[in-house]
Amino acid sequence: MHGRCTCGAIRYHLKHRPLFVHCCHCTWCQRETGSAFALNAMIETEMIEVTGTPDMVMTPSNSGRGQEIARCPACRVALFSHYAGAGRALAFVRVGTLDEPGALPPDVHIFAASKQAWVELDDRVPVVPEYYDRRELWPQWALDRWQAMKDRASGS
Repeated sequence: MHGRCTCGAIRYHLKHRPLFVHCCHCTWCQRETGSAFALNAMIETEMIEVTGTPDMVMTPSNSGRGQEIARCPACRVALFSHYAGAGRALAFVRVGTLDEPGALPPDVHIFAASKQAWVELDDRVPVVPEYYDRRELWPQWALDRWQAMKDRASGS
């Protein structure tokens, strides 16, 4: 899969399919995107080939540990981010920046307790009030890649 910012100065290629796709309805994501939710595809950062040099912008997060957002230095579009939990080992790619965003529908709706009242969700994918246990929702291949990423990051 390929993606880019609006002006095309930053392009990227996902070398593997993402681990999981979150549709996050938390109020922080609503504020950050200026929309009702954020749609993020989680993937190991080493699986993203980036052409160009994004600005890495540190922003606050609800956890208090912040997130680092990769933005195009020209058009300022957010392409992906890194959260404190996994650091730079894991990227949350903004699905809307993909050339074909419809190829990655959400695997789960998270923080649905704070979704906008006019957003109607059905039972096609799990809906959770806050967060979830990945062992309950992720496919085994994604859990295996997650563990391998953690092992590489810790040097084991």
